[in-house]
Amino acid sequence: MIDSKASQHQELGLVQVYTGEGKGKTTAALGLALRAAGWKYRTFIGQFMKGQDSGELHSIGLLSPYVTIERYGAPTFVHADEITPEDRAGVQRGLERIRQVVGSREYDIVVLDEICVALHYHLTSLEAVLTLIRDRPPGVELVLTGRWAPQEILDEANLVTEMVEVKHPYQQGISARRGIEW
Repeated sequence: MIDSKASQHQELGLVQVYTGEGKGKTTAALGLALRAAGWKYRTFIGQFMKGQDSGELHSIGLLSPYVTIERYGAPTFVHADEITPEDRAGVQRGLERIRQVVGSREYDIVVLDEICVALHYHLTSLEAVLTLIRDRPPGVELVLTGRWAPQEILDEANLVTEMVEVKHPYQQGISARRGIEW
């Protein structure tokens, strides 16, 4: 077991990206938070553009005080052809909150869930996210998720995992299932 926060921070501090068209990007980030909680690392998850009810919201409380989740935006998923000024404002509020969290060093791991989609939809600037990555203090692990991760983000990352859809229940007419997809 790790003896001190100082030794933890020597091991943490990389940038991870989970992207691609396949299922599992948020799930991978949540799995990392679960693993980290087992070692008493603290994880902050900021979810962009996801406001609907989901299983992760109900389970995160079970990992308290090691995992915290906050959501920024409307109570529904944002669609590219329905973007509102409120959607943009929600992403900006979320990024400001994430900057505060990263700067506070209260958390060992900070997840920006669906930030790559927010970038793709032009809800924030690439430069704002790159600045957050480059200005993070040593020892803070950043995890960015979402389809369409820009090349500049991939270039900054230490680990990139691309989820590839090979087969999906949607192709068989099976809708999202409670506890599985949401």
